[in-house]
Amino acid sequence: MTPKKILFATMPMDGHFNPLTGIAMHFKAKGHDVRWYCSQTYEEKLQKLGIPLYSYKRARDVNSQNIHILYPEFSELKGIKKLKFDFEKIFLENIENHYIDIKEIYETEFEFDLFFCDSAFYALQIINEKIGKPVCVVNPGPMLEISRDTPPNFIGLTPARTIVGKKLHQLMRIFMDKIIFTDGMKLYNNMRKSQDLPSYNGSFWDISADYSTLFFQSGIPEFEYFRSDLNPKVKFTGALLPFKKVSDYRFKYPEKLKLYEKVILISQGTIDNKDQNKLIIPALEALKDKNYLLLVATGNINTDELRKKYNLPNIIIEDFIDFDFILDFTDLYITNGGYGGVILSLSKGIPILTAGITEGKNDINARIRYYKVGIDLKTENPSSDKIRIKTEEMLVNKTFKDNASRLQSILRNYNTMKIIEDYVLEDKK
Repeated sequence: MTPKKILFATMPMDGHFNPLTGIAMHFKAKGHDVRWYCSQTYEEKLQKLGIPLYSYKRARDVNSQNIHILYPEFSELKGIKKLKFDFEKIFLENIENHYIDIKEIYETEFEFDLFFCDSAFYALQIINEKIGKPVCVVNPGPMLEISRDTPPNFIGLTPARTIVGKKLHQLMRIFMDKIIFTDGMKLYNNMRKSQDLPSYNGSFWDISADYSTLFFQSGIPEFEYFRSDLNPKVKFTGALLPFKKVSDYRFKYPEKLKLYEKVILISQGTIDNKDQNKLIIPALEALKDKNYLLLVATGNINTDELRKKYNLPNIIIEDFIDFDFILDFTDLYITNGGYGGVILSLSKGIPILTAGITEGKNDINARIRYYKVGIDLKTENPSSDKIRIKTEEMLVNKTFKDNASRLQSILRNYNTMKIIEDYVLEDKK
């Protein structure tokens, strides 16, 4: 097959960038010319992958490293105010600049044949309309497209079981969309007008699927809410994992994995991890005196300070832990609910104790409780007592482990890269 020129583009957050590296490296290994448009903060990672970077020219570089500096109020916002802020400042403001940057790349440097992006890279709509190349969207999180069968997004609800309940969810969705999106969509349509495009009158949540050529959904239908109106462009991929060389990481303490009764992995993500009093510290306080090996991934935040405070033989604290490796030895995953970690944990058959609300974590955690693969503490500030009690419950009650193992057996049947390659290059229907 003739090699393709493929441009990847992602929002500047690890949870959006990392999952697509596996796809990019797969196509690169097949001989295709793969390049990437994203934040300068990913230059080192892309250099290691051997993928050329087109960094932002006009777009403002708002990323997980500087967002708290650029917007000091970011950490204080909650609920609808937080959603409105994210929509307008993080996802909306850069759309036109992303498009102009990519148009310039296409016209002057790299006339790509295929365009891959994460589902929050909303310039994909204009790229679809004006450049006209196939747009392959990858959703590394839970599905957000509107459905008659699902609850409104970002409030942590599970599907209604009655006609009245479904009607209530529909009204809630309409109300939330008016509050969150009304101002932003006016700005969005003004931007579209400046690009000689008609106003977009659909739901913001549907842009990614509607304007994709193919929409690749990380995960499996068995961990998604049923949708009788599922967009036919949606293709489930199984566990979508970042690219990893065998030599990328070596666990420093393999001898400890067999010394303790249980192994527990603890993470507070890569964005909402600045205040470790939310989850990491309460979890350590709850379990430090148990005969458990506690493995903490800090995401490069306060690692040395935590090591000094919890200098115990059964506690290992690292900037980074290779989850793909360590979950093979883990009995429980404690997390704020990042989707990538959750899907990876389920692919290993590991149950999950979760505590998170912001960044859509409550919707992911709602799925965890809906499918009974773990316990959702329904807060981002759980007490040590609550963590200890629920940890013991999960280690005794085999229901959670059994359900996680069932999803593991389903995930094993997915050859993720082959699924994506077949659809993209062979036009599989």
